[in-house]
Amino acid sequence: MADNPMLLAVKDLGKSVPGPRLLFRTLDLDVAPGELVAIIGESGVGKSTLLNILAGLDEADAGRVVIDGIELGALDESARTRLRREKIGFVFQAFHILPYLTLVQNVALPLVLVSPDTGVAHARAQAMLKAVGLDGRSDGYARDLSGGELQRVAIARALVHRPALILADEPTGNLDPETAARVLSLFADAIREQGAAGVMVTHSAASAAIADRVLTLGLDGLVERRGR
Repeated sequence: MADNPMLLAVKDLGKSVPGPRLLFRTLDLDVAPGELVAIIGESGVGKSTLLNILAGLDEADAGRVVIDGIELGALDESARTRLRREKIGFVFQAFHILPYLTLVQNVALPLVLVSPDTGVAHARAQAMLKAVGLDGRSDGYARDLSGGELQRVAIARALVHRPALILADEPTGNLDPETAARVLSLFADAIREQGAAGVMVTHSAASAAIADRVLTLGLDGLVERRGR
């Protein structure tokens, strides 16, 4: 492990929700650089909650989350915010593209938040939009895009600052099969080329099939379904 340290290391994670209801306990997960892990499971088992914990948007009841050598539990809220900006890319199911910004401004946002060099941010954002096939739409607004195009913008924004950890919540939800396949290929290729750690939660067997490992989430944590 010393020669290939995990970018994401999770140990003995536990989480309950009001009710009270236990979502999972003693959850362990290691993700190496360039590896994409898919997490599947029934609705309500806590897949999105797990992603939010990994992103520092929610807190676990027990356990440790370490991202690129930094333990989330040791950080105050301000430090967690900085960690998210610098080391995490999140593809939300609902896109969260800001309607009053152009596409290039949306994609550049993670870079603008951590660096005053707007020129570099703009250039990188343009390059990412080209990578997702939207370079001709960079000055347009979200209202003019289809669901598949919005998802490509969301992925470009999540990848533009080359984060150590990339999280995706149903990244192909409500997309047609052809668009979904293109989005998944782009997502997986970027993770492997950038050497990031990727974690994707999904209900789709087709989406999960592109991952290096597929894990099922349940009460006792994660169980591997297959290797690659």
